[in-house]
Amino acid sequence: MNSPANPVSVPKNSSGSRRSILRLGFLLSAFFALTWTPLLRSDPELSPTKADLVVILKKDHLLELHANGKVVRTYLVALGRGGLAPKQKEGDALTPEGHYVIDARNADSRYHKALHVSYPNAEDRKRAAKLGAAPGGAIMIHGLPNGRGFIGSAHRLYDWTLGCIAVTDSEIDEIWTMVPIGTPVEIKP
Repeated sequence: MNSPANPVSVPKNSSGSRRSILRLGFLLSAFFALTWTPLLRSDPELSPTKADLVVILKKDHLLELHANGKVVRTYLVALGRGGLAPKQKEGDALTPEGHYVIDARNADSRYHKALHVSYPNAEDRKRAAKLGAAPGGAIMIHGLPNGRGFIGSAHRLYDWTLGCIAVTDSEIDEIWTMVPIGTPVEIKP
């Protein structure tokens, strides 16, 4: 009998309640396992596409990742602070133009992460030699300076690099997973 001070009574034999709770727990576990497992497994269809070409359109400040002839990702970029002319020599702060490849990765870069572009090619070396100068060579697709990731997309308000192609840290993280060494790079005016 319930007393006024204790209006709810608990049955002495609660094994039926325990079984109901266990059954509910099992059903919820099964539901979540079936619902979330496809999202947690390593499924090639869920993985980022591997790019087979990187195109940089300087005038438009765009970096495109291509796969199988289609653009699969597009990023706004900051370029060399020297302007939109093609790189002529080391130190001119211009972004080069031409055909290159990604030939190295640097996870310990001063700029979050960096993918090295194979600049200078033979044409670039000839052009610099005619000027009596070195062509330079540290051209990268990179994130923001370490410790400055908070700047985010505001870095694109002006061209600030010494000739590199800059994206946000989260963008270089994505590009890093999609662009293997050996990927061709076309840098266009």
